[in-house]
Amino acid sequence: MTRFFRRKAAAVSIAALALALAGGGIAAAKPTEAGNQPTARTTAQQPAVTTASMNSARALLAKGEVAAASTSGYATAVNANGTKARGNGVVIKYGVGQYEVQFGSNVASGIYVATIGQAGSCCVPPAGEVSVAPRLLTPNGVFIQTRNSAGVAADLPFFLLVHR
Repeated sequence: MTRFFRRKAAAVSIAALALALAGGGIAAAKPTEAGNQPTARTTAQQPAVTTASMNSARALLAKGEVAAASTSGYATAVNANGTKARGNGVVIKYGVGQYEVQFGSNVASGIYVATIGQAGSCCVPPAGEVSVAPRLLTPNGVFIQTRNSAGVAADLPFFLLVHR
């Protein structure tokens, strides 16, 4: 009887493997109507560094940041409209969901952590996504992008922590 079950188990295993190899797991993506146009979730490029941004970064580096929370990092709360609610740094808003935060020291090799959040003591923040990166050509800057849950650029409040 055990020999019968072994043969049956082997036959079922081989049949399942044959079905999997024959067609299970093969998929093709449907082409989009617009061809190869980037979607909302495609990583966007940072906006060009403006003269005002570069001058601000140089001024902050020259004087240093006297209000640093600690010698190892910075913390900032930013409102959706691009104004700093509290914390360190200077905030520059470029466009919908695009922000730059500049600090008084070089943070290019630092660690950045951001999360969507209200600066006030009330309310749950809106749902969304946030991403951070070193700011191009600005060693004391961090670039932040915020998006709604659908992946479309949106102005959302956020918290930023930078560990140098």
